[in-house]
Amino acid sequence: MSIFHAIVLGIVQGLTEFLPISSSGHLIVVPWLFNWNDFGDAQATARAFDTALHLGTLIAVLFYLRQDLVPYVRHGLRMVVSRKTADTTIGKRAWLFVLSAVPAAIVGAVAEDWITEQLGTPVLIAVSLIAFGALLIWADKQSGARQLDSFTRRDALLIGAAQVLALNPGTSRSGITITAARRFGFSRDAAARVSFLMSVPIIGGAVLLKLFTLAQDGIPEGFIVPMIVGIISAGISGWCAMWAMIRLLRTRSFTPFVMYRFVAGTAILAIAASAWR
Repeated sequence: MSIFHAIVLGIVQGLTEFLPISSSGHLIVVPWLFNWNDFGDAQATARAFDTALHLGTLIAVLFYLRQDLVPYVRHGLRMVVSRKTADTTIGKRAWLFVLSAVPAAIVGAVAEDWITEQLGTPVLIAVSLIAFGALLIWADKQSGARQLDSFTRRDALLIGAAQVLALNPGTSRSGITITAARRFGFSRDAAARVSFLMSVPIIGGAVLLKLFTLAQDGIPEGFIVPMIVGIISAGISGWCAMWAMIRLLRTRSFTPFVMYRFVAGTAILAIAASAWR
């Protein structure tokens, strides 16, 4: 795998993991579009690089949300060890974010093979980009001023259930969680932060499983440098994506992201229908 490809895919992963435009979809479409075949049929190699990219985005979100996460982790753990020393409001909210990851984790574990075999074609990705983009712009028109401190068990379960749809490449994990959060009355800024915080347990759990598999398979020969490059580029671009989106949402809506989804989806359908690819 070339260093250039590792940088490009790392940037794609970092930007699209947190912007509501689908990381899994873009990581399939970009190599398809440029006819890259870095992994061939070597699934172990593909899994190793995917682990690196997700580790990069996990580092990015942990660093970006460090001021929020420290009290969540502290009081969440204190609730387990000694409730007397814990701020139960913060501690309960921390466990609600963990709870939100359960639906997608269960469905992903049960249906992983089916998802890999049946989903993720360029046409399905394009249709998903357009369809779920339309859903996002509909939800974004709803009025809502709820803030993060109003996050409840109902929100965790319902937004977590919506997150299951992100197992389909092209849906977007951040996109569907923001859509659900806006629909349930959260402000734009709060919806984005809910999405970021919900990403920590789901990405963290995925990274742990991938690292366990990587420890069993071993790092493919010659892939250490591309993996390091992928981690760095995904981490930097992921942090930039979160910073930029929060700043944008202070004055704008999610419409620019939806317009991108419509244009990208239409372009992919046109390319798929042509003789070019």
